[in-house]
Amino acid sequence: MELNQMLERTIVICAERPIVFRYFTDSKRWASWWGEGSTIEGKTGGKVLICYPGGTTASGEILEISQNERVVFSYGYDSGKPIPAGSSKVTITVRDHPEGTELKLVHEIADASVRDMHIQGWKYQLALFANIVCKEQHAGYSQLLDDYFSMWNLSDANSRKQMLERITSPDVRFKDAYGCVSGREDFSTHLSAAQQYMPGLTLMRQGDPMQCQGTAMTRWVAKRTDGTEAARGTSMFHFTPNGQIKSIVGFWMPSKFLISDFRLKSFYCRLKCDS
Repeated sequence: MELNQMLERTIVICAERPIVFRYFTDSKRWASWWGEGSTIEGKTGGKVLICYPGGTTASGEILEISQNERVVFSYGYDSGKPIPAGSSKVTITVRDHPEGTELKLVHEIADASVRDMHIQGWKYQLALFANIVCKEQHAGYSQLLDDYFSMWNLSDANSRKQMLERITSPDVRFKDAYGCVSGREDFSTHLSAAQQYMPGLTLMRQGDPMQCQGTAMTRWVAKRTDGTEAARGTSMFHFTPNGQIKSIVGFWMPSKFLISDFRLKSFYCRLKCDS
């Protein structure tokens, strides 16, 4: 049977290439993508089994595999419909990308109508895949966000610098209503200004954060030494493939506290005058 119909899809995943490729050699990870009972043998001739929700199964075997680069396997449904087991070919290639890993999928099928049936399915499955991989790559992101907020509270300049270098990329960007900085040195100056003009405030994460494909969102609150609230808001974080913070965008919630706090007003006025 000639496989002359082709479906192609390319995505970029915010994760390192070896972590992405593990999902094609490790049955536990493979099953976390496709569903309980799914298995894969990461070698040429190894069996491939996909267990879809509802009991439908698909199977094939690995035709070619190159570690951290490429995997090719046959694919089809054990019921024989819409295509028999092993009667089509899936090629997945991964390569480094500035934002992580570029994954290209090519599905070769004999029939155009069957190809078209799989277009939306692969869009959905690759979105699931990207989320699952990023969940593993950025498993410690909650602690990373806590470290970020605690960095604002450090009065010692050396401690702030060490934290900044550990948790952010060299070209980190920060934006909010009162700041627009680029790079660690610029960010470090901004943090120093916060210590000077907002002494005694403690910034902390509030509630559970959320993460999707290398982007996280969380609420935060700033409190005075007496425990009263000075400000609150929400911040978006974008991560590097290796788990550092690449950029932050902060959104301040309109609050009566900002209006009543002279020190905060002085800080923001100073920032505006210096910009």
